[in-house]
Amino acid sequence: MTDSPVLVRRDGTVATIVLNRPERRNALTVELKAALLDAVLDVAGDTAVRAVVLASSGPAFSVGQDLAEHAEGLRSGSEEAFGTVREHYSPVVRSLLSMPKPVIAAVSGACVGAGLGLALACDYRVFGEGVKLGTAFSGIGLTFDSGLSVTLPRAIGDARTRELMLFSRLFTAEEGITWGIAGETVAGGDGDAVLGRAVELATQLAAGPTQAFAQTKKLLLKSGTSSLDEALEAEAEGQIHCGRTRDHVQAVEAFLSRAKPDFQGE
Repeated sequence: MTDSPVLVRRDGTVATIVLNRPERRNALTVELKAALLDAVLDVAGDTAVRAVVLASSGPAFSVGQDLAEHAEGLRSGSEEAFGTVREHYSPVVRSLLSMPKPVIAAVSGACVGAGLGLALACDYRVFGEGVKLGTAFSGIGLTFDSGLSVTLPRAIGDARTRELMLFSRLFTAEEGITWGIAGETVAGGDGDAVLGRAVELATQLAAGPTQAFAQTKKLLLKSGTSSLDEALEAEAEGQIHCGRTRDHVQAVEAFLSRAKPDFQGE
């Protein structure tokens, strides 16, 4: 295993980004966050990649910010202690949410704080059975980062989000799915099995209408801030864009001839 804090593997049209600081439960240092941002931007712009998996090595997905590094910044008065939100967390989450291709998180261990933010910025999640999730921010006197003020209430509602933020209560993946977090669990929670299922789903999506997926993500990203008229116009524009693609034209013909569509992302 390389010492790089983030690994990127490409297998055909699927790219897997791996948080690789297992000895520290993938706690997020500046080095790791900078490498993660580079990796996310790289696969987002790679036209050969049609679906992405965000995974981790070791026993935890991520326990969030590395508090030892954060404490050093606080002691020294470094602006980096909080500048990292704008410099790293926000652009990583923005890229995951807006990336014109589906992203699946493979979460086989603890997923807390900004780790939860990264997982919820993905489009779907595969969890190990019984994996613990949490916000953790109020426990150290902080509020949201990593997009959770948007993604968590969209998934589970405002009231439940307030409860989790105020009391910093851990919850299981199964509870989260019941509340509305989109995902599934893999029995046993084995990391290889979780990653394998995530890659399987990503491969399935990579063979799908990725132009349509891109438009879907774009519309959903704007849905919370658009007026009705703006949303309807954006839908019309999205339909026109997709309607001009080879994928749409051949899929309609395939449907009429009872054949399987062959999506090429064109």
